[in-house]
Formats: sequence, C-alpha cells, structure tokens
Amino acid sequence: MASAYKFVLSDPELTNGASAITLNGKGLSIHDILRVARARHHVRLSEDAATLRAVEASREFVERAVATGQAIYGVTTLFGGMANVAVPKEAAARLQNNLPLSHRTGVGPYLSNEDVRAAMLLRANALLRGASGVRMELIRRLVLFLNHNATPKVHCHGSIGASGDLVPLAYVVGSICGLSPSFRVDVAGEEMDGLTALARLGLPPLPLQAKEGLALMNGTSVMGGVAATCIADGLQILAMAVAAHAMFTQALRGSSESFQPFIHRHKPHPGQGWAASQMLVLLAGSKLSRVEAGKGRDRAPTELIQDRYSLRCLPQYLGPIVDGMMTIAGQIEVEANSATDNPLIDAEEGIAYHCGNFLGQYIGVGMDHLRYYLGLLVKHLDTQIALVVAPEFNNGLPASLVGNPEGHINTGLKALQLTANSLMPRVSFLGQSIADRFPTHAEQFNQNINSQGLGSSVLSRESLDTCQQYMAVALIFAAQAVDLRTFQRFHHYDAREALSDATRPVYEAVKRVAGVRPSRTRPYIWDDADQALDRHIAALVDDIQSGGEVAQSVEPVLSSLSEYYA
Repeated sequence: MASAYKFVLSDPELTNGASAITLNGKGLSIHDILRVARARHHVRLSEDAATLRAVEASREFVERAVATGQAIYGVTTLFGGMANVAVPKEAAARLQNNLPLSHRTGVGPYLSNEDVRAAMLLRANALLRGASGVRMELIRRLVLFLNHNATPKVHCHGSIGASGDLVPLAYVVGSICGLSPSFRVDVAGEEMDGLTALARLGLPPLPLQAKEGLALMNGTSVMGGVAATCIADGLQILAMAVAAHAMFTQALRGSSESFQPFIHRHKPHPGQGWAASQMLVLLAGSKLSRVEAGKGRDRAPTELIQDRYSLRCLPQYLGPIVDGMMTIAGQIEVEANSATDNPLIDAEEGIAYHCGNFLGQYIGVGMDHLRYYLGLLVKHLDTQIALVVAPEFNNGLPASLVGNPEGHINTGLKALQLTANSLMPRVSFLGQSIADRFPTHAEQFNQNINSQGLGSSVLSRESLDTCQQYMAVALIFAAQAVDLRTFQRFHHYDAREALSDATRPVYEAVKRVAGVRPSRTRPYIWDDADQALDRHIAALVDDIQSGGEVAQSVEPVLSSLSEYYA
C-alpha cells in the first residue's frame, strides 16, 4: 500500500483538538479527515506558492473565457441535457448563483455534522488542486466555516452520485455564500438560517462568479466524506470482531494451531496472514485456549482433535474482508485528493477539459463492498455465539451460558441470542448492492450512468449503526463465556486471571462500561433477573460509537492493521 493508514479512533489526537491540518490538494489521509470531522481540529490552507498560483491561474482562465465568449460547459452554456443552450457572458454569474437555489431538493434526515464537515474539508482540498477555476476566497470561506464550527444542514437523500453530489453540495454552497435564508446552518450547536449564520460569523454574503457554483457542487465530496467516516468505523468494527473471536476461541477451548505461520506461508494472502498473526498475538499466554494442541498435548479425550471451521478457518474467512476494507480505504484517500468537477482546467495549456471525474463509482462500489464485508463479519460472530451457547458443541459450558444453575428458572443468554439473531439478518440485508441499480434516464438521459455513491454511503452508516449494536451484544456473550470457562478450569469466575494478556483489556473494558465488577464468586450474569441487559447494551453501544473504553481496548489490533498495510 502506498500510505500508512491510521484509523485509531481512540488516538489522543482525535480528542484534544490540539493540532491543525494543512490542506494543499494532496496527501489528505482518512486520519486527517477524522481529526477535522470528529475532533474539530483547525484547518490551514497551504502557503505554497505553486499551489496558490495554480488556483489563481485557473480562475484567470475562466475570466478570460467568459470575456471572449469561449464555449465551456456550465460556464457559457446551461447544464446536462441542456448544454446546447448558450449563456451570454452578462448572465454567467447569475447562472452560477441560480444553480444552488435550483437544487434545494434534498429530502430525508440531515447528515451528521461530522459527515458534513468531512465533505467541506474534501471540497476545499479538491479545489486547491487548481483545476476548478474558483477564487481563493471561496476556499477560505469553507475553511472559515470549519474553524468556527459552523456546519450547513444537508439532507441525506437527493444525490445519485453522477454529476457529483449536486443536491447535497448545493446546501453547503448556499450556506457559506449566504444565497438565501432558506439554507440552515448549525453554529456551535445552535441551528439558524444561513444569513443569520453569516452575520454571527461577521461575514458578508459572497455571490458566486462564473463557474464557481458548478465547481463547488459538481464533485464527490459529500459521498467521500461520509465514506471516510464509514470506513474508519468499519475498521474499528473489524478490530473489535477479531478481539471478540480471540475471546470466543478461549471460551470454546480452541487451539492456536491453525494460526501458525507455516500454514499461511503456503497461502500468502495479506489479509489472511494478518488475521492469523493477530490471533497468535491475542491468544498468547491464555490459560483457556489449547495452545499446544497441534503437538498432541492439552486436549481432553472428549475434545475434537481440530477445531470447527468458524475457529480453524478464521484467517481464511477474515482475509478477504481485511484486504477488501483496506482497498476501500485506499480508494477513499485517492478520491479525497482528487479534482472531481467538470470541466477541469489546464491553465498552463489553456484548455478546459470536459470529463467525468465527478462520477463517484469508486465510492459507490466501495461502500457496497463495505456493507457486504460487514455482513460477513456479523455472520461469523453469530456462528461463534451459536457454538458457545450449545452444550453439544461448546466443550462443557452450560446451555445458553446460564450463570446460576441452582436457581432452576434461569435461562442465561437465551433472550440475548434472539436480539443477536434479529440484528444479524439486517446487516446481511443491507449488504446488498445499490451501485448496480442506477436509473438510466436521469436528467434527460445525460446522467444515464450514475454511481449512487451517497446512497451507498448512507446505507453503510445504517449498517454500521446496526453492527455496533451487534458488537455490544457479542461482547456480552464473550465476557460471560470466558467467566464460565474460567470457573470450569480454575473454580472461580474472574477471567482476568485466565485470559491472554492481549484480550484482558477488552474484557475489563466491557465490564467497566456495563457497570459490572469482575468477581471470583459470580460470572458476568448470575441470576437472569439481576440486571437489565438492554441498559448494558445501550452503554456499550454508546461507548463504541464515541470511541470510548472498548474502542481503546482494541487499539493495538487496529494499529497492527495500519502497520501491516503501510
């Protein structure tokens, strides 16, 4: 991979807001995007003379083209299927100011502020490539909004991802330029109309000039911004899943044999190799798993000589998911550092190229794949849960992980498995593709292929929300299971004394967040009625979504992934 990916959401840089990000049209990473979108780090524009000159030169080209009556799409013509209609030079600016106003057609809930902030950052970075023909003042206006925590309200539906995110970006443009009070802006947590927001920031309205409305709206920045936060959260889920698998492996008395390097040297897919090596790290020192089963030791006569597929084939199963997610991450970073509007201006050669960089196909297909991979992750965890609750297959644990069998009425985690089974099919369903279901007749058959990039990204956010709920449930199963296995092996319930060093922090984080103290005399759940598990799930979900203790506990896994693909 070309760059070192860093997606650790619990990184102190993402919480202290101390450093600024410098934009120059290239080199923007997903980690940088998260720092601005989520931690509200300040943004600076590059002072590099070549970068600034490229922006100025492209703007000068547009001004000359309008003055001389040169035919350029969307500058001296109308748009799309109406590109054969000429626009006189005296109407060139009015054309651009009309464009955002005519695209106030968004529907559905608003995108989160962090996703809109990511989109604004990407749009500013794209314009800094100097191929779009805008004034630096507009780029500065985007950055000023970011630095003052002023976020336009943008509906989640309305873009087909063909001519970029026209409708969503119209709300960004209309807000930062003050084109109408109908645009809404969140300023430091207070929602107001766009003109009031400008006044609050001490800014005058900024009418658009030739090409500028098109340059700002005609790009993949909204879908790209949402996709960036989604892939970061997806990789966080992947790290939690791997840690959960390590806990389930210990609870099921699984072996580390199938993760040995010899095996994976003979099938050297990168993701498979990483998953196997990471499982060895996560299981090292465990007193519960069968570390030396491959040498014929540490196996009870009733135990299988080899693990069932969900344990033994774990690297082979996770490998394509890992490789696929890292490929998506790389594609999102390329998109974030690209000029994605039309036409693009080569000021040095004096050419305006009509093109299709606005098509968000990489984002649409990538987010479709992400949701598919999430479905595979959850399906795998669901299989481990099914194993660990079934006395026929769990190597001696109580049915449904009942804590206190002497209570006679306890059913353990039977109901919690119903919750897991209600969530898993939803994630699988959301794994269906949308990028291949585009309408072919959009906008007078001009946008007759389209990526559905934003739609796919919004579906990915929905899938991730469900995955985070599922992960909370899976971690409760894992914590209860290792407590019970610890009792079976060592006659007490404090799994901290039996787990591997690498999984102990995950176990401890789950119990702290759920408000449960580790105990030698009782497992996580003793009598069914002693706790409301819905509250435990809610607390864990909130922690996972906010990058809290559970997220921090799997940081070594995520860091290992970043380093492996560097």
